[in-house]
Amino acid sequence: MSAMHEYLATAPFDLYELYLFHLVVRHRSFTKAAEMAGLTQSAITRQMQGMENSLGLDLLERTTRSVRVTAAGEFLYRESARLLGDVEQSLQRLREEFAGAKKEIRVGVSRTVGLAYLPGFFHANLRRQPQVSCRVSHQPSSGILSALESNELDLGVLCPPNRLPRTIRSTHKFADDFTLIAPTSAAESFAKLPSSRKARSQWVNKQNWLLIGEDSNTGQLLRGWIRRQGWRVEPTMQLDNFDLIINLVSLGMGVSFVPIRALALYGPKRTFQRLQLPERFTRELVVVVRKHRKLPEHLAQFVENVLF
Repeated sequence: MSAMHEYLATAPFDLYELYLFHLVVRHRSFTKAAEMAGLTQSAITRQMQGMENSLGLDLLERTTRSVRVTAAGEFLYRESARLLGDVEQSLQRLREEFAGAKKEIRVGVSRTVGLAYLPGFFHANLRRQPQVSCRVSHQPSSGILSALESNELDLGVLCPPNRLPRTIRSTHKFADDFTLIAPTSAAESFAKLPSSRKARSQWVNKQNWLLIGEDSNTGQLLRGWIRRQGWRVEPTMQLDNFDLIINLVSLGMGVSFVPIRALALYGPKRTFQRLQLPERFTRELVVVVRKHRKLPEHLAQFVENVLF
């Protein structure tokens, strides 16, 4: 009897149970995991208890409001993410090669990257690879990284954290320049300022600021850059996407720093103006994929011809 045969015959759980465990950890909720799997919450609970009993380890700690993952649970989650991803990838390629399934690209775009990038993705992919469908989701960077690990996404576009998970690698990096935008009235007062750093700082400190949330990687980088300019910026509102910020600036509710590319969806009749500052804020965006995955040809073409 081979070692593999012996292991499979005595394994403490199967791949389906491992998949359910990943759902619970990812959503930190039995209720959400049950909803995603089409099961009852009690069924999910029994499956997880069975895994823990078989392993002789506590993987999850249940509270009245959420689920906390133990150190053993975190270890199992990290180590098994590649396994589940490999299985899903193999099944998808099997369906594409032998069952006539249409090739698909699943892209996750972080909320701070903005909707401005999405139409370009769809249009370029349709023009260059009409036989390949494109499914794009808009979610936090942490959700994109988690979905990549479990092979729910093929690639992500995001502003990276200080350190990527060890199962994820970046394939491309590119700069995303920002600009200051303001309602027409504020822009006119800015245009009349003396060309001194002190005058600009006084103008900046008097404005109502609408900033991307500081819980995002972009928000943290932007606040660090603002502090280095010596500005005292206290945001009136913090939001989780630039498209909403641009619309609020258009309504005259404040000023903000936004990616230049995000302005592409707004025509010449827009009710805000771009302001030129000698200082410039630029963030780095990356394309990320699973580290040990060889990109299929249609996905490699998407990265090279659609994103760049």
